[in-house]
Amino acid sequence: MLSEVGAADNTGRRVAVASMLVSAVLAALKITVGLKANSTATVSDGFESSADVFTSGLVFLGLLVASRPPDREHPYGHGRFEIVTALAVGAVLTASGVVIAWHALNGVGVSREAPALVAVWPLLLSLAIKMMMSVVKRYYGRRIHSAALVADASNDGMDAVSAMSALIALCIALWQPRRFAVADDYGGCAVGIIVVVLGIRVMRDTVYQLMDTMPDERHMREVREAALGVPGAMGIEKCYARKTGLQYHVDLHLEVEPSLTVLESHDIAAAVREQIREKLDWVADVLVHVEPHGLDLIHQNRQRPEMPQGEKR
Repeated sequence: MLSEVGAADNTGRRVAVASMLVSAVLAALKITVGLKANSTATVSDGFESSADVFTSGLVFLGLLVASRPPDREHPYGHGRFEIVTALAVGAVLTASGVVIAWHALNGVGVSREAPALVAVWPLLLSLAIKMMMSVVKRYYGRRIHSAALVADASNDGMDAVSAMSALIALCIALWQPRRFAVADDYGGCAVGIIVVVLGIRVMRDTVYQLMDTMPDERHMREVREAALGVPGAMGIEKCYARKTGLQYHVDLHLEVEPSLTVLESHDIAAAVREQIREKLDWVADVLVHVEPHGLDLIHQNRQRPEMPQGEKR
């Protein structure tokens, strides 16, 4: 289990580093060409790619810290730092979007030369690369259960949308420069608004995880099925799960035969714990609380008043 988590961390870090390098190249390309071609939309999309370098760096940092093993002060491990970095990614995106939109709107009404056609090709290149990066990150993010990597995948997906918006605005400005030159500025503003919306959505989803939101019913059903597959497990009274980074910790109330000894009940609980961890790679650990099967009926029998000896029939 530990080797699988370590491999997942390494995979996530490699994807994050590759993303940083690609985003840095795209940012430098779009800003340089956008400035020379006098295109606000292309420059705005370049600044958005610059923010991607920082957010991918946050993802790398989160995965690096999350891979540290549990210690005395952190018995559940350091996995939640990875979730915190996803929250930071959302905050950075929101702030970057506001700055990009504000900068683009400041250019509205300012007389300058019409944008050049050369500003189109960096946006086309960015559109293709960001779509591919979004698919790759989302695949690996879901595979290793990384909230930060999935958030960065959503960021790349919205980057593709923002590049498309900037491209449409630029094409309109190139079509009739005298009438629609301002479309390039509004395209840059649209890029900023898209980034703000994405940032808010990423922060919302991350806060849900920090609030110990339960996984979907399919995952919880997998836990119950794995537990009830152990001989001696008669039922599950309660089952909860909370995310602590790349994996979940499960709290389970297991029902066993009331007549069993403490040692026998413990052995069943230990088997349930190992079965769940072995079958479900997204579970880090399981805390099993043993309860007698049919506890309500036992309590009812205890509370039922006994009939006097003379009244028995």
